[in-house]
Amino acid sequence: MILNYVYRIYPDARQEELLLEWLEICRKSYNYALRELKDYIGSRKCAIDRCSLVSEYIMRSDYPFPGYHQQQNNLPLAKKVYPELKSVPSQVLQTNIRRLHDAWDFFINRGFGFPRFKKYGQMKSILFPQFKANPLTGWQIKLPKLGLVQINLHRPIPDGFVIKQVRMLKKAKGWYVVATIQSDLDIPDPLPHGHCIGLDVGLLSYCATSDGFVEPGRKFFKTLYRRLKVLQSRLSKKQKRSLNYEKARKKVEAMHNHIAFKRKDYQFKLAHKLCDMADTIFVEDIDFRIMAKGFLGKHTVDAGFGQFRSLLKYVGKRRNVFVAEVDHRGSSQTCPNCRISVRKELEDRVHSCPECLYETDRDIASAQELCNRGIEMLSTQGLWGKEIGCQVGLSGAFCLDKWRGAAKSLA
Repeated sequence: MILNYVYRIYPDARQEELLLEWLEICRKSYNYALRELKDYIGSRKCAIDRCSLVSEYIMRSDYPFPGYHQQQNNLPLAKKVYPELKSVPSQVLQTNIRRLHDAWDFFINRGFGFPRFKKYGQMKSILFPQFKANPLTGWQIKLPKLGLVQINLHRPIPDGFVIKQVRMLKKAKGWYVVATIQSDLDIPDPLPHGHCIGLDVGLLSYCATSDGFVEPGRKFFKTLYRRLKVLQSRLSKKQKRSLNYEKARKKVEAMHNHIAFKRKDYQFKLAHKLCDMADTIFVEDIDFRIMAKGFLGKHTVDAGFGQFRSLLKYVGKRRNVFVAEVDHRGSSQTCPNCRISVRKELEDRVHSCPECLYETDRDIASAQELCNRGIEMLSTQGLWGKEIGCQVGLSGAFCLDKWRGAAKSLA
C-alpha cells in the first residue's frame, strides 16, 4: 500500500537559498536536455536529399537518440563542463531528466502535449527518490546535502510504513514536502454494500443526493476575486523584474494558493460528510474538461468537480465506502420513478413527470436516476449488456436471440 503525506517544512535562510539554487540548476538542466531532444528531432524532419524550409541544427547520422539512459549517463561528463551541477544531489538531477522523458512519453502515446521550456521560476519541485534510513528524526527531516530541516509533523507516520521518497514543493505560502510511504499491508478495495445513494453535481447547488440532501453552491474564486483584482492591478503598475514587482507577484501567487487551499479543504470535508450518509455512492462519469469549455466554463473550473470526484474516491477507499461512476447521459432528462424521458431546458429546475405525476427538484431527480443506474449496473439486470453464458442458461432461454428479446421486453 502506498500513501502520500504532505507536511509543512521551515528551512532556514541558508537552506532556502540552497533550495532556490537547486531549482534553478534543475530548470537549466531540464531545458538543456529538451534542447538536445528538439535538435535531434529537427535534424531528422526531412529526407537527407532535401533541405528544410526552416534552418535546423544538423546532427551526424550515427548520433543516437537522446533517450533517458543516454542523457542520464551524460550527467557525469556534464559536471566537468558545468561545475555548478555538483552542488545538486545526483539522484535529483536524474529524476529531473526522468521528468522530461515522462512528458515525452506522454506526447508519444497521446499525440499532444509536447514538452516546453521552463521559464525562470517555473521549476517548483525536486524529488529525492530513495533513502537508506528513515529521514525523520523527531521534528526534523534529514535530506541529502541539505541537512536537518524543521518539519511540522502534524500527522505521524503509521506503524509499518517506511518513507520511500520525498518531493519538495515551493509554494507562495512556504515550503512543503510530499512523503511517499509504503507498507506491505494490502487493503482490498471496498465492495458495494449497505445504503446506496446517487450524487449529482452542479453550479446552482454544488451537489445533490438521491436522499434529498442538497449542498449549496460555492464559488471560491468569485468570493475572493475582488481582493485578487486589487493585487493584480497593483502588480500591473510595477516595473518588471524590480523588487517591488517581485513582492506584488508573490502576493498574487499567495492569493491563488489561498483560493486553492480553501477549495480543497471544503471538498475534503464534503467528501467525509457524504461518506457518513451512505456505504455506496454512484457519481457521474462526465468529462468535466468538456463541460468547462461552455459559456459557464469559468464557474465550472472554479468548482473543481474533477478534483472533488478524485477526493471522494480516495476518502471512500479510506473509509470502506464504495464509489463508482455510472453513465451520465440523459440522467437529467429521465424520470427516476417511471423511467420515461422528460425533456427539460437548463432553466427548468423542477422535475415534473406527465406520466406518473412525480415532482421533485431537478438535481435530486438526476441523483435518483444515477442511483437507479448504479444499482442496475451492479445487479443481474445490469449485466444484460454483457452476454455471459450462465446468464443465458439461468434465463431458461438457451437460444441467445430469445434471451436478448426477453431482456428487452422486461426492460
